[in-house]
Amino acid sequence: MPLDAVCLKAVINELNNDVCGARIEKIYQPEKDEIVIFLRGFKGAKKLLITANPQSPRIHFIETNRENPTNPPMFCMLMRKHLHGAKIVSITQPNMERIAIIDIDARDELGICVKRQIVCEFMGRHSNIILKDENERIIDAVRRIDGDISGKRQILPGLFYRSPPQQEGKISPLEISGEELIDIIEREQQKNLDKFLLSKIYGLSPLICREIAYRATGETSKNISSLCVEDKINLKNTFDSFKDIIKNNAFKANIIISSDNNNFQDFTFMNIMQYENSALVNKVDGFSNMLVQFYEKKAHLERMKRRCMDLTRTVSVIKDRLVRKLNIQHDELEKTKDREKYKKMGELITANYYHLEKGMEKATVIDYYDENCGQIEIKLDVMLTPQQNAKKYFKLYQKAKTAEKILKEQIDNGEKDLIYLESVLQLINEAENEKDLLQLREELIQTEVLSKKQNKKKIQKAQSMPFEYRTSDGFCVLAGKNNIQNDILRTKIAYKNDIWFHTQKIHGSHVILCLDGKEATDIAMTEAAKIAAYHSKAKNSSMVAVDYTHVRNLKKPNGSKPGFVIYNVYQTAYVTPIEKEIEKLRVL
Repeated sequence: MPLDAVCLKAVINELNNDVCGARIEKIYQPEKDEIVIFLRGFKGAKKLLITANPQSPRIHFIETNRENPTNPPMFCMLMRKHLHGAKIVSITQPNMERIAIIDIDARDELGICVKRQIVCEFMGRHSNIILKDENERIIDAVRRIDGDISGKRQILPGLFYRSPPQQEGKISPLEISGEELIDIIEREQQKNLDKFLLSKIYGLSPLICREIAYRATGETSKNISSLCVEDKINLKNTFDSFKDIIKNNAFKANIIISSDNNNFQDFTFMNIMQYENSALVNKVDGFSNMLVQFYEKKAHLERMKRRCMDLTRTVSVIKDRLVRKLNIQHDELEKTKDREKYKKMGELITANYYHLEKGMEKATVIDYYDENCGQIEIKLDVMLTPQQNAKKYFKLYQKAKTAEKILKEQIDNGEKDLIYLESVLQLINEAENEKDLLQLREELIQTEVLSKKQNKKKIQKAQSMPFEYRTSDGFCVLAGKNNIQNDILRTKIAYKNDIWFHTQKIHGSHVILCLDGKEATDIAMTEAAKIAAYHSKAKNSSMVAVDYTHVRNLKKPNGSKPGFVIYNVYQTAYVTPIEKEIEKLRVL
């Protein structure tokens, strides 16, 4: 759900307890629409995240560090210039809007005290982070809005800041009572109650409108025309109770978890009853913690997806080009299978030199390859002698024979390259951070899939580490993030008696179960096989075939691509990877 105005009020109340009086030590901009502010106050150090991402605009504390770009963006540098060492006075919310205003006491270049404000607008695709001065002039914004984008409201450096226009026909929930709400409802007959609340009262999400309707009528979308007197009395009392929660700041952080797949479905500031047994409502300690649990993993995956996009697109283009080339080569190879006819034509011309002359367009000769010795017609070049025509056919035969040999080699190499590129595409999806992507780029340059000119990011060598897991009974399991790591795991980290796992005929990571001189248990073997299935293209499948063998049984052919091995002695396990079980084994 979007962060509605009431839930934002709950978040701001919680933040004010920790940020008021805190000093701004550092400012980072990990993404183009995301700011992280390092604060230090009476309650210790905190990291405040503000994001204007259209899919998940929000503000809250975070514990984990964000991966920052090597060169900070211009907006980040401007924020540092104006706000470094400044003190946060308060965070406020104007008139139940989806806006948070951070008031800041700062100093200018001359050391004079000045007022600054960070205006955080959390309004879907119109979300923004704006820095303005004490004169209400915009210093800059994460997302600049000029006249070409919007003719109504521009957000550009130097302009006066204007608040977003209020939603027409809507009333603040604090400005209307339950009785007044019933009076308005009397004039509306065609809408469902939840839709009516959503259209008339701003600051509420669809979830809260459905909840009010459910508590009042027992249905989430009952039509207004069918409301009885008892329903209206219940609606008045329910709405007044809802207002009391807002006025008294009696907010409780809750996450709604689907009963079907245990996925986070929604979050809110009050207890939710409408789902009954179809969802579980979990109380969470604090609204920042609630937003972290709900958004952070999904947001991290979305960030990595965006970062992976360029590399995925580049490798996909190379792969598609290779597929087209292989199709052409297969067609050409098919044509070479008909080469014996050229040899036959040359030999028949040679056997009939005595009655052939230069200038003939065709020769009709006896086909002594045919059981019945019938006649065959052979096309001749009028500019060539019979001997030269025969030589021409023999040359075509030899050319096709040579082409077959070369094409088979090229197709074999091309198919190996195709398997390698498909494995790279799978490993790109496994990348967890920028270091993983950089190491994949380095690998592609080493294997000459990319040229050095294509690697525009000239930064220091990436030091990415493999995935590490600990089985339930204490064994260490390592999984490679790229093919170079797969080779390093096999040759430099694993011992010969350690056990290697890989999905059968499916692209995925090489997984090593480290025995440390002990005997492998059934639990460790099963969990290692599940980890191998999880880090493969079959991660969402069931009964995945996973081959396993001792590392000593692996062989790497000379000249083969990174990550490629062959093995003859092995066994196969069939496992179903379950993400939650595997994540519990992860060593972070």
